[in-house]
Amino acid sequence: MASVGDWRLRGPQDAADGEPLRCGHNENVEVTTDVRPFRATRAAGVVGALFAGGLTLSLLYATTGVGLPCPFRAITGWDCPLCGGTRMGDALLHGDIQAAFGFNPLALIGLLVVGVLGVVWGVEAVGGPAVRPPRRLAERLRRIGPARWLMVGLLVAVIYTIVRNIL
Repeated sequence: MASVGDWRLRGPQDAADGEPLRCGHNENVEVTTDVRPFRATRAAGVVGALFAGGLTLSLLYATTGVGLPCPFRAITGWDCPLCGGTRMGDALLHGDIQAAFGFNPLALIGLLVVGVLGVVWGVEAVGGPAVRPPRRLAERLRRIGPARWLMVGLLVAVIYTIVRNIL
C-alpha cells in the first residue's frame, strides 16, 4: 500500500486483508481522518516569517518608493483585497494608524489578529501556557473543513473587493 500525504492509495488486493475498505469517491483512494497535532513553535515561525516579509516590503517602499504592482488592478482598474497593503505597512512604520486603516482596513484587522495569535503561540513555544478556545467552540470549528474555510475567505474577499471599489 503506497502512502501519499494523508491519502493512502489502495488497490483491490487490499480489500482481502480483512480490513474494511473505507473509500471516498474513488475506490482506490482512502481518506484518513488523522489530524496533525498543533505545534506552537511552527505556527509562531510561520507568523514570524509573514511579518518579516511584510516588514521587508514596507521598508523597501518606505526607503525607495518601490512597491509591488498589482496585476488585478492593472487588468481591471479595481483595488484587490490586498491593494494598499504596502502603503499600510509604510504608514504603520511611521506610526500613522489612521492612515494605515484608510489604505486597507481589512488587512489591518487581519494583521492585528495574526499578530495577537503570533504572540500567544510564541509564548506557548517558549514554555508558557497554551491558550485554546473553549472546547465547545473548538469542536465546532474543527468540524468545518478546509474547503469551507477557503470558500468563506474567498467570499469575504469578493464582497470586500466589490464594496471597496463601488463605495
